[in-house]
Amino acid sequence: MAEQKTKPGSGDVDEYLAQLDDPQKRDDAHALVELMSAVSGEPPVLWGTMVGFGRYHYKYATGHEGDSFLVGFAPRKAEFSIYLMGTYFPEEQARREALLARLGKHRMGKACLYVKRLSDIDLDILRELAAISVARLRATYPET
Repeated sequence: MAEQKTKPGSGDVDEYLAQLDDPQKRDDAHALVELMSAVSGEPPVLWGTMVGFGRYHYKYATGHEGDSFLVGFAPRKAEFSIYLMGTYFPEEQARREALLARLGKHRMGKACLYVKRLSDIDLDILRELAAISVARLRATYPET
């Protein structure tokens, strides 16, 4: 089996965020750190170019397994990628869609939310989406 490329602890989160050129993006990134730390109860950890909170180990029926963070984000050049893997579970689809309808300016992939700046969205709704993701992943992949 191939070794997982993206691993936790690949650098210092504060140093990584300090390198962001755009002051607004830097401020938004720090706000995301505060929000996701509060929701997850976990400190930020750098996973390559992503900032993740918490950790879970997954194993699929195919035998593929690995580790990922419960919730996280990446401050990409054009927009933030906000990772909400736990909201993609079928049990969470209706609730996720209802919240996204009220979120504000965004686009959504399967489990990745894209926003240009935090002022474009309702942070209380983002907090709720992050809480759903964390709770679902912790329930699905309990610590062993």
